[in-house]
Amino acid sequence: MSRTTPPRPLDVTALFPRLAPLARTATRLHPRPGSPSWHDSSVGGPLLWPADEPWPYCPEPHPWEQVDAAFDLAEERADRGIPARAPHQGPEAGGADGADRAGERSPDDLADAGLPGTGGPVAMLPVAQLYARDVPLLRPPGRAGADLLQVLWCPFDHPATAHPRTALVWRSAAEVADVLDAPPEPPAVEYPGYLPQPCLLAPEEVVEYPHFMELEGELQRELADWGRWQAAAPDASYADAPQDLYVGALSVSPGWKAGGWSRWGLTDPVPRACAVCGTAMDPLLTIASTEWNSGSRSWVPEGEQARDPLPPGVPPANYTRIDLARGYDLQLHVCPVSADHPHLELIQ
Repeated sequence: MSRTTPPRPLDVTALFPRLAPLARTATRLHPRPGSPSWHDSSVGGPLLWPADEPWPYCPEPHPWEQVDAAFDLAEERADRGIPARAPHQGPEAGGADGADRAGERSPDDLADAGLPGTGGPVAMLPVAQLYARDVPLLRPPGRAGADLLQVLWCPFDHPATAHPRTALVWRSAAEVADVLDAPPEPPAVEYPGYLPQPCLLAPEEVVEYPHFMELEGELQRELADWGRWQAAAPDASYADAPQDLYVGALSVSPGWKAGGWSRWGLTDPVPRACAVCGTAMDPLLTIASTEWNSGSRSWVPEGEQARDPLPPGVPPANYTRIDLARGYDLQLHVCPVSADHPHLELIQ
C-alpha cells in the first residue's frame, strides 16, 4: 500500500532561494506491521543471507548479569503476536528456534557445540533489509553489483554507546543461491524497544533541506525574520520563532528514511568525518523510534491514522515498536569514498 506525504505548507525556496541548491532527496520508508519474506524490503524481517556465510556476532563483552536481567526474546515475540519463525523457515530448521537455540542450552552445552554463551559474543538481530529496486539511492561506492543493504544490531547497550551496536552488509541479491533458514539469535534483548516489529515498507521519495542548525549564519537570520515569511501568509502562531516552522514542516522529514539530511536537536551539529580518510560522511539510514511527533504532524501520510491503528498502550506512530534513548533516532552515516570504511552511529 502506497503512502503519500502531504504537500509542504509552502514553497520554502520561493521565499529563500539560497536553500534551493541545498535540496536533497530522501526516501521515507513508511514501515507498517506485516509479514515480510527474504525477498522484501523490510524492518525486522528475515534477511536474504547466504547459508555458507557466517552470521555476524557482536564481539563486545556481554556480562552474564546483563543478559540474565534482559527480556527473553521468545516471550517478547509471543507477547506481540510475532510468529516464532519468519516466512520460508520450516520446523525442521535448526538454529534460532530449533535444537541449537543458544538461549535454551547450558553454558557447557554451548561450549561443547562451539557456540557463544550468554556471557560472550551475542548474535545480532535483523533490523532492516533494503533492496535498491525500492530505494534507488542506495548505491555503495566501489560496489557496482551491490543492490541490497542489510542492517543488524546487537540488542544490548555497551559501555561506549547507550544504544545497540549496528553492522552494515552490502551484497548482490542475485549471488545468494542457498538462503540461511534459521540464523542464530540472541537469547534476550536488553529492552523490548530493541526488538523491531516485522514491517513491510512503502518507500516514497521526498525533498529535504538542511536542519536550521546546519545552515550558515546569514541564512539562519533570514529564516528567523518573520517579515521574510509574509509573502506566503504562514500560520501567525510562528511569528515569534518562524524558524520552528522551517524545522518542523519544511526541512528534514521525520521517521524511518534513507538518505536526505541529518536531524539535530538532542545536540548541536557535530563533525561527521570518516575515521579512515577524513571525508565528510553522508546520512545513510535513520532508524526512528516514531514516524512523527507533535512537532512534525504535517508529515503524516494522508489518511494515515484511520487505516493503521496500533494496539493499546503503544505510543502514537511507533509502528516498528523500536524505542531508542527514550524516543530518539539512531542515524547511520557512511563514507562516500569506500563502503569498507567504518560507518558512524549518531543518536538525535
